[in-house]
Amino acid sequence: MAVSKYVIEAKNLKKSYGANKVLKGIDLKVERGTMLALLGPNGAGKTTSVRILSTLLKFDSGTVTVEGYDVQSESDKVRSVIGLTGQSAAVDELLTGRENLVMMGRLYRLTNESAKARAQELLEEFDLVEAAERTAITYSGGMRRRLDLAVSLIAAPPVIFLDEPTTGLDPRSRLVMWDIIKNLMARGTTILLTTQYLEEADQLADKIVVIDGGKVIAEGTAKELKAKIGKDRLELTFSNNGSFEKAVKAIGKDIAESNEKERTVTVLVKDTNVDVRKTLDTLAEEKVTVLSMAIHKPTLDDVFLSLTGKQKQAGKKEDK
Repeated sequence: MAVSKYVIEAKNLKKSYGANKVLKGIDLKVERGTMLALLGPNGAGKTTSVRILSTLLKFDSGTVTVEGYDVQSESDKVRSVIGLTGQSAAVDELLTGRENLVMMGRLYRLTNESAKARAQELLEEFDLVEAAERTAITYSGGMRRRLDLAVSLIAAPPVIFLDEPTTGLDPRSRLVMWDIIKNLMARGTTILLTTQYLEEADQLADKIVVIDGGKVIAEGTAKELKAKIGKDRLELTFSNNGSFEKAVKAIGKDIAESNEKERTVTVLVKDTNVDVRKTLDTLAEEKVTVLSMAIHKPTLDDVFLSLTGKQKQAGKKEDK
């Protein structure tokens, strides 16, 4: 088995459904004990990538390895080292929480005693002890997602694929799942996460890859990606139309955007201390009173919209 610093590695991965090219040669690398978050709009190829990496879907070309095992020729070995939580909870609703866990443990060839012991550990870790003897159909959405993740961990796999694990959860349940995922990472589990919640990737991931149209369009840490799209923004609000109009005239070319209805002006700032003071001094000289001001730093939402927006514009140009 080839030794690599990357637990998960895909090179020039391609997948098509007829004329529809879903993946157009993407590269992914995940180091041991880290989390890679895969972001992208609907239809970008996130779930397809996870299904390929977890041996559930064949690909057309490229190479894919997990823990050094080839995903296509050594799929059984890959399955022995991974856990997968899909977009919807894959538990048997007619079984109790405990029975779901024990059943999966037995499928992983644990002894009956070991499966029961492991089930109890996970029920305690995922705060499901009180509901352990209830059928899964009676569980709330958040409880089902926790049970689903617990099931995927029954054999304590070193690699976990989480395909939008918190979709549809309320904010409190989402925070509970975040804590569980953070605990997995603290124990050295390698995780590939897909999510539609950019804050989730910002909070959890060591590295982020953005894909769109079947291609990788950006990658880096959250901080690096935010730095790519620009500067902090100073937003100024004025109490009346007269002040707003005088401010627009005074600030002039430095304005990034303005909203006459809301009487707001936004200025991009490179050096917060210097540029904010300069703008306020300019307004003071013109005797313009500022009602309120706020400084906004780039977010992953800004990154996502900026990057995927550029892709759409590029696609339109290619169509022409």
